[in-house]
Amino acid sequence: MTIRIVRLGTDRSRGEGLRIGTVRRPPRGVPKDEYASKNWYDVWLPNVAPTAELMKVGQAAESEKAWAAFARKYRAEMKNPEKSRILDLLAALSHHANISVGCYCENEQRCHRSILRELLAERGAEFE
Repeated sequence: MTIRIVRLGTDRSRGEGLRIGTVRRPPRGVPKDEYASKNWYDVWLPNVAPTAELMKVGQAAESEKAWAAFARKYRAEMKNPEKSRILDLLAALSHHANISVGCYCENEQRCHRSILRELLAERGAEFE
């Protein structure tokens, strides 16, 4: 059993399991009842997405220094006990079921999901 880190809205891989959207907002222009059938997500979990303010910082980060600052701030947000417990849960689930977590960003290296991958790995998550 594993976690996959995915770009929401892309075709699903075989055995991907439950797709969890770790995004602040649902996809625009897509009816709620089509989120899963259009490969966005099965379950929305905005609790582990960056805050709206921090998301703007990440999107504006053009230099490595700016991206590193975003990463530090996102990691700090995820230390919140409620958010930390969710990360622990996702990591534990990876040992019992196939799940995927993702975001809309095209480039994972400039997306919070790259940091989310690290946070889950630090908690012992199993990855594909």
